[in-house]
Amino acid sequence: MCASCERRFTTYERVEEATPMVVKKDSRREPYDRSKVIAGIKRACEKRPVSMETIEQIADRIEAALAEAGGKEVASSFVGSAVMNELHQVDQVAYVRFASVYRSFKDIDEFMRELEDLIRLRQQGETPRTRSKKDEPVR
Repeated sequence: MCASCERRFTTYERVEEATPMVVKKDSRREPYDRSKVIAGIKRACEKRPVSMETIEQIADRIEAALAEAGGKEVASSFVGSAVMNELHQVDQVAYVRFASVYRSFKDIDEFMRELEDLIRLRQQGETPRTRSKKDEPVR
């Protein structure tokens, strides 16, 4: 309890681990930032029935995948693909929203092909093939 304002504040502790550097498409490097991942997911999930708890769990799973990869650097495409895989499982509208920004579709035809693939995969009960060789962690 704060003595001056009499409000209660809660703090959360988290194990501080060495976070990897994210290698961007233009070869710039920046530290992994959980808040950027959450912000991107929140943007994709706007006005969708996806709770903050679910968004936090997605971020946790992505961080676990980064830790499991164990590298000091990771390609930004690895993080983006991980988000897409998670969103596909949670909310397909959010998945399409995220994919439309992440994949930078050149035109409506590219976007429509992605939607058609999503519909086909949904009918077959499969998950999207969003990972490729370039999405592997950088070591």
